[in-house]
Amino acid sequence: MSETTHDGGVAVTASPSTPSPDDGLSRAELAAKYGLTVSGARPGLFEYVRQLWGRRHFILAFSQAKLTAQYSQAKLGQLWQVATPLLNAAVYFFIFGLLLGAREGIPHEIYVPFLVTGVFVFTFTQSSVMAGVRAISGNLGLVRALHFPRASLPISFALQQLQQLLFSMIVLVVIMCAFGIFPAVSWLLVLPALVLQFVFNMGLALIFARMGSKTPDLAQLMPFVMRTWMYASGVMFSIPAMLATKKDVPAWVGDVLQWNPASIYMDLIRFAMIDKYDSSYLPPHVWAFAVGWAVVIGAVGFVYFWKAEERYGRG
Repeated sequence: MSETTHDGGVAVTASPSTPSPDDGLSRAELAAKYGLTVSGARPGLFEYVRQLWGRRHFILAFSQAKLTAQYSQAKLGQLWQVATPLLNAAVYFFIFGLLLGAREGIPHEIYVPFLVTGVFVFTFTQSSVMAGVRAISGNLGLVRALHFPRASLPISFALQQLQQLLFSMIVLVVIMCAFGIFPAVSWLLVLPALVLQFVFNMGLALIFARMGSKTPDLAQLMPFVMRTWMYASGVMFSIPAMLATKKDVPAWVGDVLQWNPASIYMDLIRFAMIDKYDSSYLPPHVWAFAVGWAVVIGAVGFVYFWKAEERYGRG
């Protein structure tokens, strides 16, 4: 519409606009009407598993790249993968084996294989947890730049530690042979034990990845927690032999130490590889508990991490 003003100009007045069909709709109703979804929304659990399977090549490649880059600045390179736990084992042998008498109850000729096996196997769990704590907080650039299932990161870090353990197992075989312990059919039991430990470690890595994403300072606390766990897991001594000499230890303390998952996985691999480490060192139903720890922690860790999928990398 227009009309002539008193000075000869033309004034234009707006005509009533046509009401929009979207007027009065809430944001949720608008999104539903036009098929819009929240960017980075958490998918359903089974869809999430399907997405992870679709990223399996990325998970493997990422773990291999991290493993290669881990010691790229060191002159000895990948040798540190086995040199570090071996040096730790040498220190523990001197302090616990020689000075503190931790060899009590263990035949002296198998104490070194016993100790090295414990160090390698516990380091697998320790490194998986420590890497998991930093999996999200230490890779925020990747998390914010790309859309992918965030569980790929802690899983790939656990897989990286498994690959590192496999390198260490080569050295462990050499040590076993040097002490007169040669490959046998029982060594095949190492495979299911490592698979169960990997699932357990992956669950722990997922749990601590979510916790570490909101509390980065957790990475500073975890070394103390892991060191305490190591001393309570029988890495340097036999838990049954120790309990046999400590009559004043409450029964529940002995149960906690023996059913400790780190101790269970160490003992299974020791039992498989060391002839003189017989079943008397193992708690009853040890395989059932090994499976139970892996299934429970693996499932709980996966669901716990998935629940916060859409919050990683925000704020």
